Amino acid sequence: MQTRMLRDLTVSAQGLGCMGMSEFYGTGDQAEAERTVRRALDLGVTFLDTADMYGPFTNERLVGQAIAGRRDEVVLATKFGNERAEDGSFIRINGHAEYVHRACDASLQRLGVDVIDLYYQHRVDTTVPIEETWGALAELVEAGKIRYAGISEAAPDTIRRAHAVLPITALQTEYSLWTRDPEEDGVLATCADLGIGFVAYSPIGRGFLSGQIRSVDDLEPDDFRRRNPRFQGEAFARNLELVDRVRELAAAKGVTATQLALAWVMARSGRDGAPAVVPIPGTKRVRYLEENAAAADVVLTDDDLQALDEAAPAGATAGDRYPDMSTVHR
Repeated sequence: MQTRMLRDLTVSAQGLGCMGMSEFYGTGDQAEAERTVRRALDLGVTFLDTADMYGPFTNERLVGQAIAGRRDEVVLATKFGNERAEDGSFIRINGHAEYVHRACDASLQRLGVDVIDLYYQHRVDTTVPIEETWGALAELVEAGKIRYAGISEAAPDTIRRAHAVLPITALQTEYSLWTRDPEEDGVLATCADLGIGFVAYSPIGRGFLSGQIRSVDDLEPDDFRRRNPRFQGEAFARNLELVDRVRELAAAKGVTATQLALAWVMARSGRDGAPAVVPIPGTKRVRYLEENAAAADVVLTDDDLQALDEAAPAGATAGDRYPDMSTVHR
């Protein structure tokens, strides 16, 4: 696995999103999840992504257990800001300085580590000046509790204000063949202008771009995608057409649709003025991890990229990214 630079932080060119191991994507399997994390490290996929809210709290513990004894191999990213109670209920988006410090200490304890490599503000708290939140992050860097700071789902103006307080190492947001918003809303351009790395979550379109989901009934009863607008009714049918176009291109190239979708995101890195781009596909099973990691060896030609742009142009996907987009504070 090659590496890429997120500002001053060296990471594997593809990471591993760990969220689904604990919540949102149906039933989890702790033992298989830990095997998946360890197999990722064996393959050179050493950039691991978690958050305190996943579980809540259980995903950080899982990742911490999985990397025990192998901490030096890992670039560990976690997040704060989506405050939840132990019973899973959502409390609020919290960007207060006191909370930032408290959340960091709790994450360090759950992960069983002395320092977090990349600590993200998970969502922007519009009730708190971004300068207060990022002042607290600067204090965490000074205290040696975190090495670098990042932000997730932030708009260009917010990115610039935070960056003025403490250089942002990485911006994380959704980016894939069916979510190309960062190309249009100025986020990719802002990251490139400021030298900020870009981390793409859901690079396989929440699994939809794999082509394996043909009906909402293919999802487990407690899978959150059953409530996602892009998986509903007419939107689902329209999105299947997009996926089928990608599947045809993948078959012609001799790779899976998943691998082609991931290769496209990886090929965006440094192209057409874009910043460094690192996808973090999520999975909870070793076999899917291995399929994902193999995408790093898929080389896309200019003709391939043009064909994919035509098959899945910006704005082609039907439905909002989340059931209530008002919860995405940018």
